[in-house]
Order: sequence, then structure tokens, then C-alpha cells
Amino acid sequence: MKCAKIFNMKLLKVGGIVLGALVGIAVGILLYFSHSLPPLRDISNYNPPLATRIFSADGQLIGEFYLQRRILVPNERIPRLLKQAFVAAEDADFYRHRGVSWMGILRALVKNVEAGRIVQGGSTITQQLVRSLILDRERTLSRKIKEIILARRIEQHLSKDEILYLYLNQIYLGHGNYGIGAASDYYFGKSPDELTLAEMALLAGLPKAPELYSPYKNFELAKRRQWYVLRRMVEEGYISEREARRAYATPLRLRPHKQQLRDVFAYYLEYVRQYLVERYGEKAVYEGGLTVHVAMDSRLQRAAFQAVREGLLALDKRQGYRGPERILSEGEMEEFHLALKEENRNLEVGRVYLGAVTKVEEDRVWVDLGRKEGFIDRKDLDWVDGDLKRGYVIRVKIREMKGETLRLELYQEPEVEGALLAMELPTGYVRAMIGGWDFYRSQFNRALQARRQAGSAFKPIVYAAALNKGFAPSNIVLDAPVVYKEGDEVWRPKNYQERFYGPVTLRFALAHSLNCATLNLARKVGVGYLVRFARKLGFTSPLNPDLSMALGSSSVTLLEMVRAYAVFATGGHLIEPIFVTKVLDRNGKILEERKPLPLEGEFRNYGLEPKGRYNPRVLDEGVAYLITNMLQSVVREGTGWRAKALGWPCAAKTGTTDDYTDAWFIGYTPRLIAGVWVGFDDPRPLGEDETGSRAAAPIWVSFMKEALKGLPPEDFAVPESVIFVRIDPKTGTMASPDEPGVFEPFLKGTEPSTGG
Repeated sequence: MKCAKIFNMKLLKVGGIVLGALVGIAVGILLYFSHSLPPLRDISNYNPPLATRIFSADGQLIGEFYLQRRILVPNERIPRLLKQAFVAAEDADFYRHRGVSWMGILRALVKNVEAGRIVQGGSTITQQLVRSLILDRERTLSRKIKEIILARRIEQHLSKDEILYLYLNQIYLGHGNYGIGAASDYYFGKSPDELTLAEMALLAGLPKAPELYSPYKNFELAKRRQWYVLRRMVEEGYISEREARRAYATPLRLRPHKQQLRDVFAYYLEYVRQYLVERYGEKAVYEGGLTVHVAMDSRLQRAAFQAVREGLLALDKRQGYRGPERILSEGEMEEFHLALKEENRNLEVGRVYLGAVTKVEEDRVWVDLGRKEGFIDRKDLDWVDGDLKRGYVIRVKIREMKGETLRLELYQEPEVEGALLAMELPTGYVRAMIGGWDFYRSQFNRALQARRQAGSAFKPIVYAAALNKGFAPSNIVLDAPVVYKEGDEVWRPKNYQERFYGPVTLRFALAHSLNCATLNLARKVGVGYLVRFARKLGFTSPLNPDLSMALGSSSVTLLEMVRAYAVFATGGHLIEPIFVTKVLDRNGKILEERKPLPLEGEFRNYGLEPKGRYNPRVLDEGVAYLITNMLQSVVREGTGWRAKALGWPCAAKTGTTDDYTDAWFIGYTPRLIAGVWVGFDDPRPLGEDETGSRAAAPIWVSFMKEALKGLPPEDFAVPESVIFVRIDPKTGTMASPDEPGVFEPFLKGTEPSTGG
């Protein structure tokens, strides 16, 4: 008995020594790791990476730039019920532990042993915050020790509410979204304080495995996880059983994320991104949480996108069908059908899908889309040279759904490119910009970066230069064949359809885009004067210093063309385009703000000298009106006739280059100007008779109809320096009282005084 007692005492002594050693080791480990840990001031001054958000002029969120998509939500705007949902799902002991839940770790250990694998973690919300905010996600013992130490420290320095605030703004919730602000917006298009209980429970179920439980990827799993969160909230006493069942039964209306919406704004957003990076740096743009307002009108941008798409598709159809993607053998048909079933899971009206022709009937062509079959009416295939055949793999757009049968149309993505730029007058706000068919096919912005020959669209510059030099719209110029020699080279310019009119007025020559008349006028004006005049209108691209410049041989950008025509539309002012209107930092401080520049004439009218920046007057107001009036004739009786469909007073000019390589249409009303360019990136003919009138004008008309919808028509104001005189349109002289005539505008003092 005595020996046993002595043995027990020795055992206790050894145990004490071992326990003391273990405690000493533990303390040593804690001290060792404590010295290498980051200070907590980095947490208390929470300044996480935030997404830069881009808003259109009409208040629509049109894009974001980020490495981590995060929208910071203030603590007071986080609903109590949302906090409770996350606590119930992720850390039931949150309000009871001091950073580490030993019971939680024990429960997780038991669960994992029972399952034979890791099915549950023991980390508290505080530990998750440490892992997300300070440490990496490496699964090592040293990282776990650091995590525990830091979690304890955080609990000593911050309140539970502060910890939840940090956690809910930091946690990853799938699809690139960090924090409840970004997640609420992404999944439901709401801010956190607008969420329903059903939506809160779904978000609270995401942290465990965000991509796995995403309702976009696996709706059933997401609903199961939502029910788990609701059950946990009932168990913790946050909600009643009835509330849980009602929330689970509430339909989830997920925010749609369509690729086309990104396509619509892509070129404009890329320009804004480049501007911001150049001005503020990449870190500020991708992590700084800037709020950026741009001049784009989202309705007009959508109209521009649709107009360009429809115009290029129509042109592409006129050139014919290029053939199937591939041709399947009979043995490949079944295998391809199975592949289509997997690929075309969700069929929607208006979208394009790959399919295989299965049967060709007299009035229909049947196409297999995998899960459903559809048909194309033969009458809609008149643009296809030859017949579609069984085994052809083609692209089709769904026009209509009727049960299991689809009505389809043959679809072919155009190879041709196009661009549109629209600017409000006289503000300079760029309301819409499309840089090509598809930003994801090519990021090259043809509205700003492409230099292309302007063709006949440059002619108004020549006529405006002549007016500025003293010519009048009624002056006569000869339209006749000409030959130019330069060394051994001979140039014989011709009119379209090789028709010549002899002596014509400047108005007639511009309206009918007569090449030879324009060249004769340019000779009288002088090439040097013409170059200097074009520079005044804002052209910065190299200009060919010879007569060919008069017919648009110089390569210029669409933006340059729009700015030059805007001089005519605004009474002679060179307008500064505005894309970005305001930039604010993450705290709401204004970093820059751009408002429309005042017009130089606004100062002069009051006898004042302008101070600071302004839009200078580079052309006499009367001359600007005269060329505008002449460009109205282009619409009424000349090559711009398609613009009459607008039903508005407008001035415009077509542009076509040799061999139909480039097609242009630039036109304006008193308050809005838009330019369109169409062509291939590698310059080659668009096709026979694909002029500016045929290829570009329909795009302009389609856009402008939508842009001006609901607005009352407005005519161009006549300056005081302009008078109208009745003249003989053939001779350009004053008409006698007994003969027919037309009223022609003149600058006061230049009008004809006698007839004959």
C-alpha cells in the first residue's frame, strides 16, 4: 500500500513536470509566433480593395473595374437579421467565445471522424476574418497557430459588431464578389438593406463553398443550403419555424447577367478604363473604389449598338452566305447530336446557337439543336446561293418558340466592321460610341483609333473653305472631265456613274457629290489654304497636301470627322469631346469634374474676354450656317436622301472611297451629331454599290430615330448675318419677278444685286 502511494506521488510529480514542459513549450511557441505577427492597427484602419464603378449620365451602373469586386457597406446599413443569418450558418458560438471556439473545434473533429473525411471546419468567424484579411489560406500548423493568436487579439481590441462588420465586407461569396455589398448586388441587384429573409439565407449559405452553392451553377444545392441556414436560424431563436418555411417557399429572383449587356458598353468602358489608368494609375482604378460618371446615355448607347449590328448584318447578307461551319458525315450525326444536347442546355429567343441540318423540305429546312428541333422558312434563305444540305453545321438565331418546335433564321457573323460616335451639341458630351462589331473579337476602337480615307465625306470641308474665302452657295463651278499629270503618272478623276453636268452651283455640286466640280473648286481655293482650314476644324491626322485631299484621300478618324462637322452645327465652334464627367474617390471627394466648356461667342456677345478654357470659334457663324444649309440639300435632293426618313430638319453627307472600300455617313440636327463608318479592317471592297448611302446611312437613321424619339423637331437657327435672296438655281444670279426661282442664303453684302 505504501509502495503504491509512493508510486502515485512520483507519477504525479512526473506528470506535473511533463505538463509544465508542455505549457512551457506552448508558451514558447506562442511567444515565438507572436513576435512575427502583423500589428492590429492594419485591421482597425480597414481600407480594403474596392471596385471602381462606372455610371452613365442617366444613372445606370454600366461597368466596374476590380481585382476583388467589393462594395463597402457601412455597419449601420447591415441588417441585424443578415448578421444573424451568417452567425447561425458559420459560427453559432460567435457571441459566446473570445475568438476561438474549442467546442466548435471538438464538434468539427467528431463530425470529421464520423465521416472519415473533412466535412466541417472548426474556424470561428473571427478566425475566418484573420485568414481572409491578414494571413494566407495555406493549410499548415504554423498558419493555424498564428490564426488562433490573431483571433484572440482581435477579440480583445474590437467589439463583436465591429468584427462582423469587417467579416461581412471581406468574405468571398462567389463569382468574383467579396463582401455582402457586392454579393447582394450581383445575385439580386439590391443593396443589403433591401434583402428579404430568403435572400439573406441564400447569401449566408455561400461562404462554405461559394462556387458549389452558387444558384447560377447549381440551384438545387443552393436551395438545400438556404434551408440549412434557415433551420439554424430557427434553432438559435432568430426566427420562427413559420418564418423559415415562408422564406424557403419565396421564389428567388436572381439578377440576370447577359453577355450582350457587357457588349453594348464594352468599347466606351475600355476608353474610360484607359483614361483612368493613365490619370490615376492601376492601383487606384482596380482597388481604389472610384466612382466615375461618364457622358454616355445608356439608352442611346443601346440604340447605337443595335443600329450598328443590324446594319452590318444587312450588309453581310447582301454579300451572300459563306457556307457551313463544317459538314458532318452520316456517321457523325448522332455524336454531334449528343454534343449539342450538352452544349445547348438553355435555349432562349433572340440568341444564336450551333445546329445541324437534318432535313430539307420544299418550304422548310429542319435543324437539330440538341434538346429541340427548329425550322427555317425557305423564303428567308433568298440570300443563300444554293441549298442547305443535311449534315451542314450552321449557326441559327431563335426567332420564336412554340412548344418543342422553334422558328429559326440562318445566322452569319459579319466579317465587316463598323463604328458610330454620337455627340451632344454644343456640350460635347459623347452620348454613344461603338468601336466595332464585337469588343471580344477585337478591342481595336474604330471610332477613335482607326484612320481611314474619308472619301466624299471630306467634301464639306472643301466647300466650307470656299465659303470662308468669299464664295457663295450659288456660285458656279465647272463639272467636267479633268486630267492631272504628275511626272509619268496621270490621274483622271470621274464622277459616280461617270456623268458630268457642266456649269453647276456649289450647292448642286455638293448635294450630288460631284468629284470633278469639287476638284475644280479646290484648285480655286488652293491646297495650302485647304490644309490650314482643315487644321482649324480639328484634324490632327496627316493630310495629303495635294488635290486628292479634296476627294478624301487623307486617312482620318471618325472622331475627327464628327468634330469637324460639329463646327458647322454649332455656329463655328470647335467642340471639345467629353467622355468622363466626374470622378470621386472612395470617400466621395471629387477628384475631377468636367462640365461643358463655354462657347467663345458667349463672351464676345457681351463684350467680355474669355477667361480659362473655352470652345473657340474657328469659323464665322454665317459661314457655318451656309454650309449647314447646303448639307440640308444633300438630304433633300442628293446622296443623303435616306436621312429624310428621320422626319427632322438635318444636315448630312455621305462618303464613299475608291472601290467601295470605306463607307461614311456624318449628319446632325441642332442638338445632336453622329458619324458612322463601315469597312473591313484590312481595306478591301465592301461589295458592288456599297456606298455611304447604302452601307452607312441606314445605321445613322436607325440610331437617330431612337435618339430623337419623343422630341419636337427643331430647325437650325439663322444668324443675323445671313439673308435669303430669290435666285435662278441654274445661273446663281438674282431671279427676275416673272421667272421661277429659289431662296438662297447669303452673307449680308455678298448677295447678287441684278439678274442675267
